[in-house]
Amino acid sequence: MADIRQLFKPVQPTVKQSAENVTYTEFLPDIRLQDFIYCYWQLKTSKPLSEPFIYRVVADGCIDIFFELNNPKDNFVMGFCKKFTEFPLDNSFHYIGVRFLPTMFPQLFRINASELSNRFELLGNVLPKVSDFIADKFHNQLTARQMQEIFDLYFINLIKNTTFDNDSRLYNAIEKILQEFGVLNIEQDLNTGISQRQLRRLFEFYIGDTAKTFAKVVRFQNILRARPSSQSLRQNKLFFDGGYYDQAHFIKEFKNFYGVTPGKAFGR
Repeated sequence: MADIRQLFKPVQPTVKQSAENVTYTEFLPDIRLQDFIYCYWQLKTSKPLSEPFIYRVVADGCIDIFFELNNPKDNFVMGFCKKFTEFPLDNSFHYIGVRFLPTMFPQLFRINASELSNRFELLGNVLPKVSDFIADKFHNQLTARQMQEIFDLYFINLIKNTTFDNDSRLYNAIEKILQEFGVLNIEQDLNTGISQRQLRRLFEFYIGDTAKTFAKVVRFQNILRARPSSQSLRQNKLFFDGGYYDQAHFIKEFKNFYGVTPGKAFGR
């Protein structure tokens, strides 16, 4: 399989300090899991907020499992999304999540990623055993370190008993998209020895959408990671570097993935 982790670092800008009593933290899994799981994450309030909190998730190409630590039996899976998602939360919360690198959730669980795309679903309807494991093992007295150890043990055992479909045609295509930061001609540049129709089927099963949509998300994520300067935003240089054909196209696509314009996102 392509070394996705080395080529792709999905960014969630998440919490701005406008909500000063909300923290978002990512934790690395065990080294044996890092080719499969990008991170475990925690989103929590340090004290009750004065009003409900809107949590915005930007498009990142990944699939996540998540749950509220005070009520772990209600657990969810969120599929690949081709636009931002907003979750209205209460004024006090403690969410825990697992972010899988692209293709790894379908590899581990033999679930067609396209069936989860652009929505979240009760995990019990998709993976009852994983849902029961979370409900049974997690509670609000656990430290972040203890939760990490519980997850590590579970997923290490799962991987030992999983047969992976290392289809080089799929992973060569993904590697090419990541190496080019999503800036490429899908029809011309992804010549991996199969038809466009076959490639589409592989991407929809393992990623959750087409190669073209995945490349757009990769391109967007690359811009987030670059954190452009105010000068590049002012001079409109950013959309050329990112492979967009004009500023309007860039702003429209960015807003679709993030929820606000680039200028607002980067505080310029």
